[in-house]
Amino acid sequence: MKQMYHQVWDLDAIFPGGSESDKFQSFLITLEEDITQFQKDLDCTEVSKSEESLFNIVHVLVRAQEISKRVREAGAFVSCLTAQNTKDDQAKLLTGRVKKLSSSYSSVMTSIDDLLLGLTDDLWSQLLELEELKALTYNLEERRSLAKDKLSGEKEKLIQSLSVDGYHAWGDFYNTIVGRMTINVEEDGEEKSLSVGQAANKMGSKNRETRQYMSDKWEKAWGDEAELFANTLNHLGGFRLQTYEARGWDNVLKEPLDINRMQEETLKVMWETIEKNKPKFVQYLKRKAELLGLEKLDWTDVGAPLTSEVEEVSYDEAASMIVQQFGSFSPKMADFAQKAFNERWIEAESRSGKRPGGFCTSFPVSEESRIFMTYDGSASNVATLAHELGHAYHQHVMNDLPQMAQRYAMNVAETASTFAEMIVADATVKQASSNKAKVQLLDDKLNRSIAFFMNIHARFLFETRFYEERKKGLVSVHRLNEMMLGAQKEAYCDALGSYSPHFWASKLHFHITGVPFYNFPYTFGYLFSMGIYARAAEEGTAFEKQYIDLLRDTGRMQVEDLAKKHLDVDLTQPEFWQKAIDLVAEDVDTFIDLTEK
Repeated sequence: MKQMYHQVWDLDAIFPGGSESDKFQSFLITLEEDITQFQKDLDCTEVSKSEESLFNIVHVLVRAQEISKRVREAGAFVSCLTAQNTKDDQAKLLTGRVKKLSSSYSSVMTSIDDLLLGLTDDLWSQLLELEELKALTYNLEERRSLAKDKLSGEKEKLIQSLSVDGYHAWGDFYNTIVGRMTINVEEDGEEKSLSVGQAANKMGSKNRETRQYMSDKWEKAWGDEAELFANTLNHLGGFRLQTYEARGWDNVLKEPLDINRMQEETLKVMWETIEKNKPKFVQYLKRKAELLGLEKLDWTDVGAPLTSEVEEVSYDEAASMIVQQFGSFSPKMADFAQKAFNERWIEAESRSGKRPGGFCTSFPVSEESRIFMTYDGSASNVATLAHELGHAYHQHVMNDLPQMAQRYAMNVAETASTFAEMIVADATVKQASSNKAKVQLLDDKLNRSIAFFMNIHARFLFETRFYEERKKGLVSVHRLNEMMLGAQKEAYCDALGSYSPHFWASKLHFHITGVPFYNFPYTFGYLFSMGIYARAAEEGTAFEKQYIDLLRDTGRMQVEDLAKKHLDVDLTQPEFWQKAIDLVAEDVDTFIDLTEK
């Protein structure tokens, strides 16, 4: 049967020629010149106590948003280039250039923050009343408030400048190490060299011996490079801590909470409610172990299929299924997904040289998105595909908003993606042709719940403890392994027979410079999306407009206010979180009931 959809994305529609693109080179040169000139103009701008200053600031904000789009466009393109081919040296050079450019733009925004801080309270009130800025009231007040918490503009610019060859350079170094890593395995009597992305997929094999074999190879590969990864993590953490100390911040959660527009009380209540409910999910882990004939599941057994007879889903079948299920809730969402498949917005081919993992990145100038993953036909891959399409749709419904109002936080970004994933996962369970198939699909669905409640919790515990130890000095590989194992055992309630001591090295999220604590927002998004999903299940396609309205507000509200406005719930109280967890717990009960029969 002829393949309907391409599994290799089309980047030429954005900038033809890949890392050798002349169009992209011209784009960068013009952007660099514009940022340099903008900074010069800002350096000459003075805030007077007159209304004329307000019109100057309006012009500055319009100009800043236009340049912001182009900076994001460049960043998205180089991230795609380095992901599709980790050995593309030219793409790595472009990445360094774009990061320097991004730092220059951050300095521009720091200058703008100084302008906003220089306004009297009376002029500030007048500025927010201007018709041209009505849609940015929240974002401007947020910028001014956050700027007050930081150092002077000149000192913040120095930090941004030093971060290019310091902070961000360590993140680049991590990617360089991963890019040159290969994992050598023996298959069918032949030696093969796998990328880390291909090796990661094989750890989800139907065959337990294969999983264990790959797990041993995996741990050894990351262990062999552990000293380098420890350097990366220690210096990233050190840079952050020194910056926080200079600003007078004593709570390492301040920055991630600010980024996610979220109160610490909300985070605390969410984790407390999850911990109270973990015994229910330990039941699921124990039952799965019984079904696999094990006393306890090992680390690689958690996501393993229950039977070797699991059918693989072709890419075309996955695409059709996703479009159909999206349509049952939102015709607009289905049309968007169809467009993404038709126009080759998705890189899914399984080949060597690709980086591991999956992501969605958006091109605000082109008003398109691109999705990256390595598809191998598993139910988990189908879920990932739906998940990333949810991200892309989120951006799509915000494209007409001012650029500053489009910058939504990671926690609500994960809401849209997880919601999309739930639509597909729930439908496949309900439409299963047999109890055996239903059990396998439920298992895959519950495995994602375990990831959010336990795996992500382990990451959060590890990172919190890492920063406390890093304040005292460098943390050794041995100690990093100890902390990782301790966090995993606590998060999984010691329900597993083995863990992954080098997870701190193999998980990219610990080494990303853009977002500290790249963990708890996933769990927030998962449970928040469950609340939205419950509402959508009640109202069907009638909920489509309300859902789009919620997504469009994600870039201009605190999450607590967003939840109150669109769902009428209080996120600082356990009731919302408990109801969301109860929905997931129903899957555990169904799974145990079906496996008893």
